Amino acid sequence: MAEIMVAVMPFAGHVAPVLAVVSEFVARGHTVRVYTGAAYADRFAQAGAHGVLWNDAPDFDEHDLAATFPQLRGRKGPRQTLANLEHLFIRTGAAQHRDLMRAWEERPWQLLVADSLSCGTALVAESTPAPWATFSLVPLTTPSPDLPPAGLGIRPGVGHLGRARDAALRGAFSLLGRGLHRAWNETRASAGLVSTTTRFDSAWVSPTLTCVAGLASLDFPRSDLPDTTHYVGTVRTTIPTLPRRPPWWPDVESATTPIVHVTQGTLNVDPNDLLRPAMIGLADAPVLVVAATGPAAQPMAGFKIPSNARVAGFLNYDELLPRTSVMITNGGWGGVLAALSHGIPLIVAGGDIDKPEIAARIAYNGVGIDLRTGTPTPEAIAAAYRKLTSSPSFHAAAGRVADELAASGGAGEIVARCEVLIR
Repeated sequence: MAEIMVAVMPFAGHVAPVLAVVSEFVARGHTVRVYTGAAYADRFAQAGAHGVLWNDAPDFDEHDLAATFPQLRGRKGPRQTLANLEHLFIRTGAAQHRDLMRAWEERPWQLLVADSLSCGTALVAESTPAPWATFSLVPLTTPSPDLPPAGLGIRPGVGHLGRARDAALRGAFSLLGRGLHRAWNETRASAGLVSTTTRFDSAWVSPTLTCVAGLASLDFPRSDLPDTTHYVGTVRTTIPTLPRRPPWWPDVESATTPIVHVTQGTLNVDPNDLLRPAMIGLADAPVLVVAATGPAAQPMAGFKIPSNARVAGFLNYDELLPRTSVMITNGGWGGVLAALSHGIPLIVAGGDIDKPEIAARIAYNGVGIDLRTGTPTPEAIAAAYRKLTSSPSFHAAAGRVADELAASGGAGEIVARCEVLIR
């Protein structure tokens, strides 16, 4: 059995799938350490792993990033994405490197497995002899000559003009990304490494093994996909403490109208972005709206919840999704895959960071509708719902994806592929 170091960014949406991988490693008898924030150390300890905390790297509250990274304050859309990439991910890389190198000196590992946004692990992989594998928790965003640059949330161009557009956009984004590349080389220098011409958004993905949550059929087609990259489907962990059923749960069990689930995930939880517009837009529709607010404090204060809506903080998806007809979401990839694993089509309001890319892929592959904004109006949501439910193609496409996800390897495939690398 092997010594394994796993690194994961301390976000709920990252921790949940990585926890499934860690649990699988432990079940196979490996000794596992997990490098992450203090908020999630106990969850990995319960799975049998030992926590290595962010120390030199500045630990943070994922619900108040600006408290630790003031450069993020007041930013939305592309400006938020660029600021996140530079300050939250790239410029913490050297400190991540220091933390992990101390752990290496205490006890070397035989394999390093990383959330692909834990960019410090790319530096550690150059500083140690152990093999390095990455796990992409969202669709691939590495540059490709077949695709427009990631972050715009647009489909690949079609025909000569479309391909020319994508090439022009790639050139423009290469110029816009010079600051991020400069930040990456400054981070490398702080870690004692030489400058590189490799783009930062390629450098974080292991050339040896990368496993991607989802399916190739849910991504944009690309001819340059390395044979070391593998799609593994849905990666879910067993939740030891399930959310308590809300008092209105019998309304779900006895519902005679379609159930529409609305969620904004766990990071951007302003209910005015999606939760409230969705409830207003569907207030007169013959549906039962079931909304999950996540960690938001008193999200419905001052808001009259429509008679056909029910609200709770967290819900047990194993109970809710088999009863759900449509999901309205901000585009968190874990929730999207959970819905599609039940054959549920989606309406996606992808506002920033990775969400516009996810929304574009949902529309491109026919399993839902991209609202092209993170703050849709009630009218736009109502229109999207009517369009989605009037065409059987969306449910049919989601059903095909559900069958493919059911046949995918998940956490077991990730661990099996990683074990091949252990020396």
